[in-house]
Amino acid sequence: MAYADFDGTVSGKRKNVRLKTWSPHVRDWRDGDPVWKDGKGKGLIGAVNYLSGKGCNAFSFLTYNAGGDGDNVWPFIHRNDKLHYDCSKLDQWGIVFDHATAKGMYLHFKMQETENDDHNRGKGGNIVPESLDGGDLGVQRKLYCRELIARFSHNLALNWNLGEENTQTTAQQTAMIDYIAKLDPYDHNIVVHTYPNQQDKVYRPLLGNKSSLTGTSLQNSHIKTTHEQTVKWVRESAKAGKPWIVAFDESGSPAHGQCPDLGYKGFNGRDRSGKKIYTQHEIRQQTLWGTLMGGGAGCEYYFGYQFVENDLDCEDWRSRDKSWDYCRIAIEFFADHSIPFWQMENMDELVGNSAHGNSRYCFGKQADIYLIYLPNGGTSSIDLKAATGEFRLRWFNPRVGGKLRTGSILKVSGGQVVPTVGKPPSDQDNDWLVVIRRT
Repeated sequence: MAYADFDGTVSGKRKNVRLKTWSPHVRDWRDGDPVWKDGKGKGLIGAVNYLSGKGCNAFSFLTYNAGGDGDNVWPFIHRNDKLHYDCSKLDQWGIVFDHATAKGMYLHFKMQETENDDHNRGKGGNIVPESLDGGDLGVQRKLYCRELIARFSHNLALNWNLGEENTQTTAQQTAMIDYIAKLDPYDHNIVVHTYPNQQDKVYRPLLGNKSSLTGTSLQNSHIKTTHEQTVKWVRESAKAGKPWIVAFDESGSPAHGQCPDLGYKGFNGRDRSGKKIYTQHEIRQQTLWGTLMGGGAGCEYYFGYQFVENDLDCEDWRSRDKSWDYCRIAIEFFADHSIPFWQMENMDELVGNSAHGNSRYCFGKQADIYLIYLPNGGTSSIDLKAATGEFRLRWFNPRVGGKLRTGSILKVSGGQVVPTVGKPPSDQDNDWLVVIRRT
């Protein structure tokens, strides 16, 4: 949203963070697509086209980050004038959002950056000048929520995120959540994002009937805990009596997050410091499928600052081109093979993974269908003692997609612990998904 073609958009950190042009995606703009002011907007509209064309269905953005890392996005006529809104800028935002909706994209509104929370109050007792009402639900914050909802809530798929790494108090969060829930006529999902080490502190007081919150937007410090944390909050929210929509939007450290594809601008699996880190393959295994097999609603990818095309300067979404393919393949798997994911839950215990590590994941509907994801290939046992009848085994390749394939075992029977589901059709050291379905 720090886009040079939007009216009234300037960078508060010009030396370090320039405005985006999205020039690599001008070529993705198509005749008939929207523009404004005699041809402005082609870069960002093209970027949305590219993501949609790759089969992706969501993206997130900040609508207010004054004083934050970028210090270049706000809806006001001036950075510090919080009571007068820039109508031409917001109309241009609306053109992008409406186009994204037409392209099947879910809009993730991150309503503020952590620097807007007033979490620094107490250091001399000063209120952060960029925060709205010092974090409280006052005139400034009410007007901000009202303007976003009035202008953009008509879009078909979106969520309101209280803020990135949100540090408002529970009382402040609850007041803002309740205000949004009361004001939004379409009852969109309301979530909150927080620091990895503050999840219990922030989320537990909002569980169940303690708040109108309907979901979480998770962040961790390393991709290896993505599956475990997804399972945790899916189960904790269900236990509290109101299951949350649990999504991951920042898996991995601030330095890394989602890496570029191998080979992009010379990326070889090492960051700028020369440190060897994971590749897009571990992201597919632990972030993408780790979230889905945990019962998560999905994931987004944060681009760490140790890479080219990072969160502050990325203008080329082709930097992760192969990863978008893996996302499309995952989405297509659930649709093409009629997987009733809304009736399924994590069942790692059935495959000997009660600690929810990354050796294997299980997602299923008891006595009907079980999915076993094997991040590193190999095989797995499965406890089918609670099921009866015959089950057919097929294998899905999450790297290339396509039809289900047969492995070394075609059928298994319920009422027992099946010692092995057999071997995949090929590439036995790569990741595979086993589909066990009642015949």
